[in-house]
Amino acid sequence: MILTGEAIRRFIDQGEIVFSPYNRAGVNPNSINYHLGRELKVFDDAAGTWTGVELPEDGFELDPHRMYLGHTEEVIGSSLFAMRLIGCSSNGRRGLFLRLSADLGHTTSCHRWTLEIVAALPMRIYPGMVAGQVSFWHNTGIIQPTSATYALFNHACESQPPMIGAPS
Repeated sequence: MILTGEAIRRFIDQGEIVFSPYNRAGVNPNSINYHLGRELKVFDDAAGTWTGVELPEDGFELDPHRMYLGHTEEVIGSSLFAMRLIGCSSNGRRGLFLRLSADLGHTTSCHRWTLEIVAALPMRIYPGMVAGQVSFWHNTGIIQPTSATYALFNHACESQPPMIGAPS
């Protein structure tokens, strides 16, 4: 079951959802807006490596059909809820895609999220711009911390995973 905006606010206030920095005005009916972080990685075809670029305040022009890696400005996570990161429709209508593969944030994951960025047309992006939305979902069953590589980058989530469905 998806959380409503009111529930997202309440669980952030209670520390059950980590969303930092947090602006209450970014909460939507079933999600909260996340923002683009300050750095991009651009693949250098000639060298076969990724190069880091800091986004200037006046923006950065994306080349069409080229993959960039960015990150959320916010640390996002929960030991209670699973998360789904998506782009926002206003960026999508302009041809900006931010989540090409894995949009599921596992319960107990808590970090800045990697964004897989591709623009269909030349497009300027800015540090701190609203990039997309994240929704939070109830789990059924026992919550187990993820063993995925990204778990190595976790910040401390405020709460401990509950033993939902565990024998008493």
